Amino acid sequence: MLLAGCASVSRSTVDTLRLTLRGTPELNPTAEQVQAKPYFQLRATTARGDAILILGNVVDGRQYWYGPDGVAIVLENGRVVQTVGLPENLDGSRIDGDGAPFASGLQTIAVTTTYDRIDDWSPGYRYGIAVHAQLTPSGDTRIDILGTSHRVLLVTEDISAKSARHRARNRYWVDPADGFVWMSEQEVVPGTSIKLVQLRPFRDSKP
Repeated sequence: MLLAGCASVSRSTVDTLRLTLRGTPELNPTAEQVQAKPYFQLRATTARGDAILILGNVVDGRQYWYGPDGVAIVLENGRVVQTVGLPENLDGSRIDGDGAPFASGLQTIAVTTTYDRIDDWSPGYRYGIAVHAQLTPSGDTRIDILGTSHRVLLVTEDISAKSARHRARNRYWVDPADGFVWMSEQEVVPGTSIKLVQLRPFRDSKP
């Protein structure tokens, strides 16, 4: 269904991704290796291992990233809103209204801020799960990506879903200038977390 919603991603592009992407227990590309490929690239780490995902399409602000073995991740303002191909998946995640505070940028958060969303998890038809989230600015820090140091703001997100008796903590490392999420650790469904690192980021420009 996700692929059908991205008709502009050509079959040749998908075939190319299958040839160039490999999931491994540990993957440490160099800056030169990343720059050698003409794609926007995102490193994803789960309990299953690492993979380099390639940006296949952008539709209405949503970024569709494709990896090996049929895995795909959809990002909106740095937040994972859908996954495909994992043992358990986030089928959808919706914030009421205009998507704030992610749409307005996490760098604008000066005090603890709350919002509510609805998640759909599979398998098990766990749809319409009400999730309450609390975002807290946690100070400045620096992260290293491919040998380049970035000054970022750390934003911590505590989430809870009463109906599922579940709590978790996510983290976002964002650019203080525009809120771009350079790195994040997000639990997409209970027990399944993904660490995302922007290696060759898409920032409304060409690679």
